[in-house]
Amino acid sequence: MGKRAGGKSILANFGSFSQPDTAAPNAPGADVGSMAAQPLARVGAGVIGATQRSLTELREERDRLMALVDAGGGVDIDPKLIDPSPFPDRLPDDDDLDFAALKTLISEEGQKVPIQVRRHPSHEGRYQVVYGHRRWRAASDLGIKVKATILALSDVELVVAQGIENAARQDLSWVERALFAKRMDDAGIRSRDVRAALSVDDPELARLRAVSRVLPVEIIEAIGRAPKVGRPRWTALAAAIGNDTSALDRVRKALSDDKVSALPSDERFKWALAAVTPPVARPRREMKLRSPAGRVVGKAMFSNDDVRLSVSAGHGQAFSAFLEGELPVLMERFFAREGEA
Repeated sequence: MGKRAGGKSILANFGSFSQPDTAAPNAPGADVGSMAAQPLARVGAGVIGATQRSLTELREERDRLMALVDAGGGVDIDPKLIDPSPFPDRLPDDDDLDFAALKTLISEEGQKVPIQVRRHPSHEGRYQVVYGHRRWRAASDLGIKVKATILALSDVELVVAQGIENAARQDLSWVERALFAKRMDDAGIRSRDVRAALSVDDPELARLRAVSRVLPVEIIEAIGRAPKVGRPRWTALAAAIGNDTSALDRVRKALSDDKVSALPSDERFKWALAAVTPPVARPRREMKLRSPAGRVVGKAMFSNDDVRLSVSAGHGQAFSAFLEGELPVLMERFFAREGEA
């Protein structure tokens, strides 16, 4: 990742989030002249250079400038020329109902709000989404061009812009934030910029990292967003796997079951956690076996590990033969209740 000219910090460069990249003479469908004819209000150095401002003030400034950009419209780009953000921050939804509704709305009424893209840093003529992935995907499915505003952003500015947009909607689940943090770390984004992108302090960032470093990405992706599962249970799952070398294999086995993979992501998490949680030991329980007349003829003993039956000598042989014949039916009833064929 290249260093920005002049060595400015992310805070000093924050104003560029709203600066459309007008140097796009060959952008597909771009009307560069009309965009250049609508200059943005000049932002003084005192506004964008104050590196000690709070993140709240930065958000307000970014929102104000983005409103100016959006008011000027965007360019129409073929979705095939656009790639997703290099820092994925979302996992698939449990269903596509919301996306289907969005696609229907765009099909019937058109795209009202432009997505934000930047020029691809290594592929000429291509772009990367800053935010607006669902609108981009909808346009691609519909076979229409997507309206976009082209911004000039570094990698650091891109992830902070994504993070602020997501924080404004507050719709990333906890594990999606952990995965976003891992991908920024893997790309060499500095800790202070990761904190800014996620709007978190050092202790919370440490917790996000602790989970994402223990849980393999494929396990997180197999579980999914799990929007109702918060930090404590994700931390418990990571701790269990970190303390038991065989736990990860048990989680993989549980999640590979077709019955489990078809469940919503919150339910898949429960199966994963159950796979690493030792069963609660129950004391041995004893039940007296009685005849219809109420006479005690034996006893049954139950524990987590076994079931033991003993019957008085007068009924032992006959009861043994009876139980042997009934066991196959009992096993079928048991597995039917457990939902197994």
